[in-house]
Amino acid sequence: MRKIKLAPSILASDFAQLGTQVEEAMLAGADYIHVDVMDGHFVPN
Repeated sequence: MRKIKLAPSILASDFAQLGTQVEEAMLAGADYIHVDVMDGHFVPN
């Protein structure tokens, strides 16, 4: 049986607390951290 990998996104994070929140996610069992790259062209916000 394959293990499910957990990759929470930082998009909804409080960016002033990003380091702490990423560390908390990793300690809670996240295998990866998902980072969305937005260029302002394809993603207007």
